[in-house]
Amino acid sequence: MIYSNIEHVIPELFEHGKTPFFIILDQVTDVRNVGSIARSAECAGVDAMIIPDKGNAMLNADAVKTSAGALTRIKVCRVSSLKNSLKFIKDSGIKIIGASEGSDKLYYQTEYKSPIALLMGSEEKGIGPELIPLCDDLVKIPMQGEINSLNVSVATGILLFEALKQRMEQ
Repeated sequence: MIYSNIEHVIPELFEHGKTPFFIILDQVTDVRNVGSIARSAECAGVDAMIIPDKGNAMLNADAVKTSAGALTRIKVCRVSSLKNSLKFIKDSGIKIIGASEGSDKLYYQTEYKSPIALLMGSEEKGIGPELIPLCDDLVKIPMQGEINSLNVSVATGILLFEALKQRMEQ
């Protein structure tokens, strides 16, 4: 797999007049979840998926198969420090929206039309505590069942398509 450099992707998008739309995965370790997220991200028009080079699932044949080929179509940026990359993304004028069941704000109560990066954490731990302060907004998906948590790929899909819906209304 050929990886892209986030430091090159962001200026390129702005130069082409695009409104950046990223998905960032923090410690998502299941290859099928990563593949599924990539598939949904490509369908929603995401410009790039950002993953750490350690602590995340390997992008292997299973991930590519689950992605239905999306991992060969969407830019993937592997970064050595997610924290430093989030700082760079913020400094580039891109709003970071984190998904957290601890938030009081529902996902459809935030704005996704501006340049954004959706930050999704692992099912077990959520977003790492060192990354939460870097988020501009934290949102949650309302739930009524007893389990009270969604698979990360399902939660990501919900947020991606809310963002797409809002962007199509412009």
